[in-house]
Order: sequence, then structure tokens, then C-alpha cells
Amino acid sequence: MKYILLIGLFINLSFYKAQQTYPLNTFPDDVPSGSYMKDLANELAFFTGTWVTSFNGKNITLIITKQEHKIFKTPKSTDYHYQDVLNVRYIVKNSNGELLQDNNNVQNEYDKNAIISMYVNNNIVNFYYTGTNCGIGWGTINLQKTNNTQISWSYEPNVTVLTTKNCPGNPDLTIYLPETKDLIFTKQ
Repeated sequence: MKYILLIGLFINLSFYKAQQTYPLNTFPDDVPSGSYMKDLANELAFFTGTWVTSFNGKNITLIITKQEHKIFKTPKSTDYHYQDVLNVRYIVKNSNGELLQDNNNVQNEYDKNAIISMYVNNNIVNFYYTGTNCGIGWGTINLQKTNNTQISWSYEPNVTVLTTKNCPGNPDLTIYLPETKDLIFTKQ
């Protein structure tokens, strides 16, 4: 009986493969499936917290949190990897304090209005924004550390072609996020 248990343990250990950890900016295609791109240098920590600004009569609040070991699956493949990321929740209000838009109901990176980090380089974090209704406003957002209490926001949305087939009904097609470069947010 002892030999059977030892053989079973040996077989299980031979199939066990330790998860490989890589620096955060490693390109997922350059590592084996199941790898972990970890924030080894703690580059994401500075960006976490609540940030505020005003732009064109709107008050914008960003709530940025760090999520460790988030799984990403490659579409139409069995490949996947884990990565430390930043998630951005935002609230946009007009000058009267009325809510124009928020993304507090976002559950995953594919939901509308999701903003999730892709990589960080030289104090700049690059985010992917899925856009709002019908994908309006999808694109990248860059946040750059400017000093210990401020970040600079740059966002230029990509173009989306709308038809009654890919955007039925009469949804709100307004982009409420600030479409600008070098907008300063201050940490609260």
C-alpha cells in the first residue's frame, strides 16, 4: 500500500508545473501559458487612490484600485496568463453636481465603460477603455505621474462606425470622459 501511495505522489508531482513569474511589462506572447506578470517593482502602487479634476464644466473623480493575479484568457485559445492590473472606477458630474455617468457596475474587462491597465513604463500607465454604449469612445488612456500628488491624463478616443445593426435603438452616445491631453488630476 505504501508503494502505491508513493507512486501516486510521484506521478502527481511529475505533472505539477510551478507557475512562472515575470516582470509586469513582459509581453504575454513571450511567456508560457499560465505565467504571472507581477508588479515586482511596485510601480502600480502610486496610482491607487482617489483622484479629482474639473474639465469643461464637469467634475471627474477616478477611483483606482490594484488587482493582483487577474486572469486573462486569449480569445479562441486555451492560453491564459495572470497579471497585476489597475482598475479605474469613475464618476462624472456636471457643475450642478448631477450625475452624468459612472462605471461602478463594471464587473469585468469586457463590460462597457471598463478601464483596465495594460502596462506601465517610465511612470506612465497605459489603460484600455472599452467605451460606452455601442463601443463609443473605446481606446487608450494614459496616466502619467507628474509629482507626488498629481497625475496627467491623456485620452483620445478611437472612431466607431455606427449602424442600426451594431447600435440599435436610441442609446446615449455621449463621451463623458475628458477628451484631452495633459489634464491634471490631484490625489485626495
